[in-house]
Amino acid sequence: QVQLVESGGGLVQPGGSLNLSCVASGSIFGSPTMEWYRQAPGKQRELVALITYGGTPTYQVSVKGRFTISRDNAKNTVYLEMNNLKSEDTAVYYCRLFGGGDYWGKGTQVTVSS
Repeated sequence: QVQLVESGGGLVQPGGSLNLSCVASGSIFGSPTMEWYRQAPGKQRELVALITYGGTPTYQVSVKGRFTISRDNAKNTVYLEMNNLKSEDTAVYYCRLFGGGDYWGKGTQVTVSS
């Protein structure tokens, strides 16, 4: 089993920044992709960004240029640096590890509001 724990969420004003982290622990095998999703109230969960084991990122169009995903394989940790936050970024952000299984964290709330 693999456990994922997200941290770093909170309340921030529009234009502000937050840094999310997700630490994976347990039986991690192979070269998993790590991903960040988000789910706003009344909306479906959507992919925000993903990063391959080798470090290649992919972003949702709406966050490209504002968010940066990175990972530290030695620490089994994935990060999401979020800049120039907008009200529409408000959501619960989830971490996912995909590869050798499909594992999700419980999420961390990000609220962008003045």
